[in-house]
Amino acid sequence: MKNYSIKELRSALDTKEVSSVEVFEHFKSEIETHDHKINSFITKTYDQALAQAQKADEVIAKGEQSMLTGIPIAHKDLFCTKGIKTTAASKMLENFVSPYDATVVEKLDQAGVMVLGKVNMDEFAMGGTNRTSHFGTVHNPWNFDHVAGGSSGGSAAAVSAGFVLAATASDTGGSTRQPASFCNLTGIKATYGRISRWGMIPFACSFDQAGVIAKTAEDCAYMFESMAGFDAKDSTSHNISVPKYSGLLNQSIEGLRIGIPKEFLSPDLDPAIADVIQTALKQYEAMGATLVEVTLPNTDVVVPVYYTIAPAEASSNLACFDGVRYGYRCDDPKDLQDLYMRSRAEGFGDEVKKRIFMGTYALSASAYDAYYVKAQKVRRLVANDYNSVLSQVDVIMGPTAPELPFRQDSTGSTQVYLSDIFTVGANLAGLPAMSIPAGFVNGLPVGLQIIGRAFDEAKILNVAHAYQRETDWHTKQPKFD
Repeated sequence: MKNYSIKELRSALDTKEVSSVEVFEHFKSEIETHDHKINSFITKTYDQALAQAQKADEVIAKGEQSMLTGIPIAHKDLFCTKGIKTTAASKMLENFVSPYDATVVEKLDQAGVMVLGKVNMDEFAMGGTNRTSHFGTVHNPWNFDHVAGGSSGGSAAAVSAGFVLAATASDTGGSTRQPASFCNLTGIKATYGRISRWGMIPFACSFDQAGVIAKTAEDCAYMFESMAGFDAKDSTSHNISVPKYSGLLNQSIEGLRIGIPKEFLSPDLDPAIADVIQTALKQYEAMGATLVEVTLPNTDVVVPVYYTIAPAEASSNLACFDGVRYGYRCDDPKDLQDLYMRSRAEGFGDEVKKRIFMGTYALSASAYDAYYVKAQKVRRLVANDYNSVLSQVDVIMGPTAPELPFRQDSTGSTQVYLSDIFTVGANLAGLPAMSIPAGFVNGLPVGLQIIGRAFDEAKILNVAHAYQRETDWHTKQPKFD
């Protein structure tokens, strides 16, 4: 059952081969038996999941089910969930219980999903390894000595290990796509403004966008149909109609124009990863697509631009965690200043504090014009690059990450920051993007990235699905028993 797609489990539920309660028992058993090796869950919500499963069986008995009724999922632990801990994997929010649901959570609940818990992540979504979590590192189900990626590493590990069929994720600079790549999964981020951010604990508001990690593009399409749409509670939400993504998956890609940025396949790329990507591109050619070499001339500056603007926004967003209103508070503060200083110093982890320092400096009077303003201007140039290329081609493709999943014992953050080089451009430009399984190197997964035009998630899902109909990389499962 854990190897089913959403569509396959839907069929089994509808034909009464299995009940939703039996589905719950199966996935609960998988989590309890194996997650101690992987550490993908922070909070397990079995009581809620059982109640949702029982309700799903009642709905199915009446013939009123939707595609997601009774489907087991998990939420990344930065989506607020009413009455359930929402920690952002931080000591700062270790015991915070949200009084409301995020819009994404609310929409998926209405679709009838069964939520088995809240999954691990890098603290406040800051990191690319899932090693910055206050609740411990997440291990890659393909090889425990390697990371699952971040920040949505818990989402990816839980799906890869077969604990759920899909998980919500978020993507600020690649945090959905990179862990999907590292765990041989399909991960998609929406166009900025396509999915509500209301109730999603922010890292960098002009970048953050919700996403999904699942086994296939088809599964992602089913999830997106329920998650996407205008939300009056989110001022950045766009009031644009949401297509039925699953109904557009099987459109022909004959004549598709694929842009291949020369910067993405430079001689500096690991030759083994380059070979996997080239093989995937040849498969697309065999399916009737045309490969077009393009250029994204500002690729070399996307990482410094991102790591100037995003920490600045994080510095502002995290200012509310001061030990006064909610969250961690230090013991026996001497005065108000001591309360502020010690609560933040003790409540935040090293990576979060590093980014707060970076962002505060970028926003300081002496650095604002030289760094923050300049980075915003270059951000516009990057967006122009992507939009110019996408006016000539249908999608952009290349590797999701320039390297294989990091070893757990690797040190230093510079390598992790640089690994975002292929993913952050889509966030700077606010474009939809996804990663799909494309092969393996030394037993570790490699992802192919697909970037599309704004609000054209349907196209990249269609392009990904076409590839998955012709290949079987997405069907490979890790063996960790």
